[in-house]
Amino acid sequence: MFKYGNSISGLAQDIIKDYCSNFDVAIDATLGNGHDSDFLSSIFKKVYSFDIQSYAVENYKNRGKENVVAINSSHEYIDKYVIDRVDCVMYNLGYLPGGDKNITTKAQSTLESLDASLKLLNSGGIITICIYWGHEAGKELKRGLF
Repeated sequence: MFKYGNSISGLAQDIIKDYCSNFDVAIDATLGNGHDSDFLSSIFKKVYSFDIQSYAVENYKNRGKENVVAINSSHEYIDKYVIDRVDCVMYNLGYLPGGDKNITTKAQSTLESLDASLKLLNSGGIITICIYWGHEAGKELKRGLF
């Protein structure tokens, strides 16, 4: 049996570090507080980060990360903003920690985003999906995806 001392997000980051083939372009499909975008920007040349909450996007832009494009839009519109082929897409599904728990990711928009992401993904690329389903909206999301 394996024991992981990391968070689920940390486990996803370890998988990306260890198994991604190229480190040119990545997408953080759910920016939130920016922890995954910080991670991605440290190993990828360019990162697109999406969030529907303007607070999250503006807060992240204030960090001044030159290789991160923070976009105030739903991840279902990835293909409208990203023209590059990508090597990695990260999803942390749930709600913005410390934010309004009534604003959550939805199954339908996530499925549309995954479809668009697969079309942009390079051979050898990785998509990670973390679902936090300890609240009712998260349980609904999980049911809608699986």
